[in-house]
This record gives sequence, structure tokens and C-alpha cells, in this order.
Amino acid sequence: MPNLSQGKNLLFILLVILFQSCGKKVSIPPVEAVVVSDTIVVKDTTLLVEKKPDIVQVQPVEEEPKVATEDLNFNYLKAKSKVLWKTNSNSDTYTVDIRMKKDSLIWMNISVSMITGATGLFTKERVQFFHKINNEYFNLTYDSLSTKMGFKVTYEILQSLIVGNQPFKKNHSRVIRENENYILKQDEGRIQIDNYVGPNRKLKKLLVNDGPTENKLTLDYEDFAAINQFLFPFSSQITLDVKDKDNKLVKTLISIKYSKVELLETPLEFPFKVPAKYLKK
Repeated sequence: MPNLSQGKNLLFILLVILFQSCGKKVSIPPVEAVVVSDTIVVKDTTLLVEKKPDIVQVQPVEEEPKVATEDLNFNYLKAKSKVLWKTNSNSDTYTVDIRMKKDSLIWMNISVSMITGATGLFTKERVQFFHKINNEYFNLTYDSLSTKMGFKVTYEILQSLIVGNQPFKKNHSRVIRENENYILKQDEGRIQIDNYVGPNRKLKKLLVNDGPTENKLTLDYEDFAAINQFLFPFSSQITLDVKDKDNKLVKTLISIKYSKVELLETPLEFPFKVPAKYLKK
């Protein structure tokens, strides 16, 4: 059985995951503005002379397109996926089950050959991860997880990435048109984000660049299909370029394919048990 190393455990938290609208560019056609001069009266005659209006050509004004992505809306989500993990030195395949309660809980079960290897539980405050094979338990804040990952991680970001929603919606975006797509360029502190939005108003690609460290994350969404009238990306590919503690660039490729996704109204169970001995300080 392939070994689930600590680095992979933590990376799965961010990356066992699977951004959205295409507003039309609005152009105002050229218009003619008319400037009328004052009427001039010639005093020594009874002739009234009016100066003809000056015609001023006003250049067309192009408004910045308003792009709003279309979010996946749900109360509960249940999904099963296959994950291929590949580095320069090795590759492994895992089955990952995901359950979510919107804005509240994310549960993951990672298995190999139908044997559970690890389970993770994410609340809005903390991340808990139990590695059953290696008998390791992690209880992390999002700040400490972000440090280990090399990128900022929050519950809201994880939830958005899993369902294919744009993570930083409240952040002011600079909009660029590229062929049939729009690019929403954002700055989140030291992080630069490019959101590629397709004609279907869903996120097609996400580029995240941490300026100081030069760590990069690229996420491509594919195979969109309708679930309860919402589009969901059934395939995605994540490319990570992250420097290790020796400042050496490490490239990791993660391919995710969902075999089943359900959007539910009925509450789900989130089974997460940790032996008492691991909970003792």
C-alpha cells in the first residue's frame, strides 16, 4: 500500500479539491454633442445673425465589463473521486470521499484499495486530520496550515475550491477580455490571483502566485455537467510549484476525477473518531 506521508496529508487538505460569469462588454456608440453659441445681434441693422452650431465628435466610451461568476448553491454535498498524485519521484492513486455542509463542515475520507488511510474534518475554526495507518493526529489552525502549505488557507477558500466557486469575490477585480474568456485579476495581500471565467459563467482556471516566495498554484476545471440545474466541474488538475525548506522548487501534479456528486437537502453524517490517547496533551 502506498504510504500517505505527512506532507501529502497536509496537502490533501488543500488540494483534494476540485472559479464564474461572463458579462458582456458594453459599448456606447458614437454620439454628436452640439455646442450652441450665444445669439449675436448687429446693432446698426435689423438683421439677426445666428452662429451655426459647432459639431463636436465624442469618442465612444467603453465600459469595463461587469463579470459575475455563477456559484454552485447547495445545503449538503456528497461526492466520490479518484485522485492521481504525481511528483518527479513517484505517483499514487487514491479514492477520496467528500461530504460537506455549506459554510459549516467539510469531511474527507482518503483510502487506498478500499482501505481507509486517513480522515479529515474541517470546521470554520480548525483542521483535524487522523492518519490511521501511521497513527498520527493533527489538530491545526488555518494559520499554521497556511504556513505548512505555503499559501493562505481558510475554510471559505477550501469550500469554494471544492465546488468550483470563485474564492475571493469581495476583492475588487481588474477585468481583462481574452478571446471568449474574462480574466479577473485580484490582489489579496501578497498573493496575486487570476480567475479565468468561461462563457458558461464558471471558473475555468485559477492562478495563484505568492510574490515573496514565488510559490505558484494552477488549477484547471474541466468536464462541467449539470447537477440540480447547477454546473459542477467533474474533472480538475492542480499544479503546485512550491519551494521546500532548502529553497528547492518542488513540482506536484494532482488530477481529480469525480465519479459521483450529489447536492442534497437531507442532513449527512460526518463520522470522525480519534482514539482518546491522541487527544491527551
